[in-house]
Amino acid sequence: MKKSFKLFTAAAFALGTLLFSTNSNAQDSQAWRLGVGVSAGAATDNPFGLVLGGDVKLQKDFVGPVSATLTTGYTNFFLKDDYNGSDLGIIPLKAGIKVFLTPNFYAGGEVGAGFGTKDGAETSFVWAPAIGWGFGNGLDLGIRYEDYTKYSSAKQVALRVAYGFNLSK
Repeated sequence: MKKSFKLFTAAAFALGTLLFSTNSNAQDSQAWRLGVGVSAGAATDNPFGLVLGGDVKLQKDFVGPVSATLTTGYTNFFLKDDYNGSDLGIIPLKAGIKVFLTPNFYAGGEVGAGFGTKDGAETSFVWAPAIGWGFGNGLDLGIRYEDYTKYSSAKQVALRVAYGFNLSK
């Protein structure tokens, strides 16, 4: 976990550097966007370690700096080597709000359901606050905390890298 913490500290520093050293481009008001992303994270509790996932995010911009989001994908919590059991696969379905605090820097949150992929797996409430930077060229970098409440150890801090397509042009 110490190695993961160092990795995420470095990633957060890199993201912070990008946030304050790049030019901003304003959002198109009323646009629809479709983002495809991958995320790598670290579970915050045993028995899981590495967390990898992919997602598709639909975003609707409203007047001003507020956007609504709808996200689905797949997330896999990998079991650490020194534990018995199996990995945990989850298909999340989340809705949320993204608020642009500057033309490109945003804070947001999503809530929804996480559907376990194994036989007998339960459906969990999921909540996920995030911050990030949306570049004018479609690149989106973000950091999020994600908590699947039904699974006490299925919590993560993740770096998400995505590319968004403007569907309104």
